[in-house]
Amino acid sequence: MSEQANPTKRLSEAGVAIWLDDLSRERLDTGNLAELIKTRDVVGVTTNPTIFAGALSQGDAYATALAELAGTDVEAAVERITTDDVRAAADVLRGVYDRSGTVDGRVSIEVDPRLARDTEATIAVAKRLWATVGRPNVMIKIPATLEGLPAITAVLAEGISVNVTLIFSIDRYKAVMDAFLAGLEAARENGHDLAPIGSVASFFVSRVDSEVDKRLEAVGSEDALALRGHAAIANARLAYAAYEEVLAGERWSALAAAGARPQRPLWASTGVKNPDYRDTMYVDELVVDGVVNTMPEKTLDAFADHGIVLADTVTGTAGTAAATIAAIEAHGISMADVTQLLEDEGVVKFEKSWDELLATTQAGLDTAG
Repeated sequence: MSEQANPTKRLSEAGVAIWLDDLSRERLDTGNLAELIKTRDVVGVTTNPTIFAGALSQGDAYATALAELAGTDVEAAVERITTDDVRAAADVLRGVYDRSGTVDGRVSIEVDPRLARDTEATIAVAKRLWATVGRPNVMIKIPATLEGLPAITAVLAEGISVNVTLIFSIDRYKAVMDAFLAGLEAARENGHDLAPIGSVASFFVSRVDSEVDKRLEAVGSEDALALRGHAAIANARLAYAAYEEVLAGERWSALAAAGARPQRPLWASTGVKNPDYRDTMYVDELVVDGVVNTMPEKTLDAFADHGIVLADTVTGTAGTAAATIAAIEAHGISMADVTQLLEDEGVVKFEKSWDELLATTQAGLDTAG
């Protein structure tokens, strides 16, 4: 495939940073991550409890690590294994980090999701994970719950890079951006160099369509059914419009003058869940300079094969997006209700995955012991 025809290269040239939404010891040991950096234009990695639970449950890549940790408390063992993987991935991506001037080459690790409603505990664990990984290109993932917002500000104030996760609503996204600005303002007051403090705001996409489509199908009218598959992209485009408003504001201008980098919107949950939809739609329809799209490998491979990069598909779309959301709500579907439900479900799902991760690790420790 020629460079001109290479969809991932064209996506990168359009200003979209491609991050891989996956990590495992096997991916590191086989050199697969390094290969994806070279062949798929990957410039970052995101992880979450579900990803680590899946990695630990498959194959024997962690057998040696589990044997070394036999007899260790399971919570400590999980933290050791996950921080080791993230540190190794950060080292693989260090060249990208340096070449991009600290913008990309980032690897994210999430605070224990059971702490999503506990501000102080989230802050404490975020600081510990940052110190334990010990790499400048790590990002600590903190959920955008109401309790997570002050934690985001406090952690950024310490000069720690943050990936804010589980964002579904425009109002919560605005609160996240405010927490980001407050954190950088505090970091400046604390004497930190703002330039290397990275942050992304992970705005979830496909789950919005899954929930809204279900409600549209319950309505069942022709007009309602015609709106299926449109809510998520419209919601994300409205989020980008809110981001543009912040970039145009005085608070951001002052921080940018002090060397700060924007908190880039990150499109998360970009794997298509409905097989009737184009498998790259959450990439194709969200192309705009200065964002991140984190993809599971299946979506990355699909986009590399037949992704479409025609032009900016986001800038100037807020009016149409707002009309789409209004049409959906005209059928009695509350986006506020949808997004709150998705946040609550997201926390519960990650808690369940964390429990599975603990159980799998404990079984491995018992076998190794």
